[in-house]
Amino acid sequence: METLRLKINEEDIERAGGIIKEGGLVAFPTETVYGLGADALNAEAVKLVYAAKGRPSDNPMIVHIADIEGLDELAQNISDYARALMEAFWPGPITFVLPKKALVPDTTTGGLDTVAVRMPSNETARKLIRAAKRPIAAPSANISGRPSPTTAEDVLEDMDGRIEAVLMGESCKVGIESTVLDCTGDVPTVLRPGFVTKEMLEEALGSEVAIDAHLLEKPETVLDPEEGAAEADFSPKSPGMKYKHYAPKARVRIVENDVDRYKAEAEASGIRTAVLDYGKNSEEAAYSFFADLRRLDREGIGLILVCALDEEGLGFSIMNRMLKSAGYDVIE
Repeated sequence: METLRLKINEEDIERAGGIIKEGGLVAFPTETVYGLGADALNAEAVKLVYAAKGRPSDNPMIVHIADIEGLDELAQNISDYARALMEAFWPGPITFVLPKKALVPDTTTGGLDTVAVRMPSNETARKLIRAAKRPIAAPSANISGRPSPTTAEDVLEDMDGRIEAVLMGESCKVGIESTVLDCTGDVPTVLRPGFVTKEMLEEALGSEVAIDAHLLEKPETVLDPEEGAAEADFSPKSPGMKYKHYAPKARVRIVENDVDRYKAEAEASGIRTAVLDYGKNSEEAAYSFFADLRRLDREGIGLILVCALDEEGLGFSIMNRMLKSAGYDVIE
């Protein structure tokens, strides 16, 4: 299959929308990472996303809408607090898990009775959704388990020849995937941390926001998506909760202290080693981390030592990605 490189103009966005309508796959930029889009209401098209990514079928997809009116055909029984948070943070890098309507295929939701919905702020993404005239299911546009793509070139590194087209937009401004918030219970619960933090949500809502217990503990096992769907003790309501994620070809280790010592030891053993140290700049870490992992892979680095961040605010979200990329390998 030849993967088209489409420009960010009206003609090519309409062309991309037509591909989505016809059941094809198009990668496109959002403010978070590049998404791999398919018609969210077409189960066969969504299956093609799972196949292109090598993604386990029990890993739910996020459905993207262009306007708040698009929510009505997807979700029901939406709580007052969910609507208040949508008003505060949409369009933007946050996804809401809501009770789904029957129109949404189980294939899109990983077999769950909930649907994860997001309204991106990226104008190209919203124009594509309008051109397609349907909601777009879109996980990150990479092979499952690899670092998420933040440029069109990253997408092509994984998806060239696997999908119909890529909208060749700019680098993503946020750099990590959206916050995912479960809004099906009495208390909103963060399932995946992102740029919109727990603290920001609590300030907007004026009440408590919980953190899912799976985010606060090291998993006993990290399942490899290349092995497909596997039995486990829970069904994930959000992408990124159950399977290995964000891993480059190089080994990644998180270092809490004395990174220079560990770098010297590794290089003395003949291992090409690089250090990623973002200091206390969590926004820079969010923007650069996935791109840096891919860059160092291209440079043939064998070991990446990542300096740990303070796990407060956005730092908690970045450390979630860093720990998963390292398989929770931490040097204290």
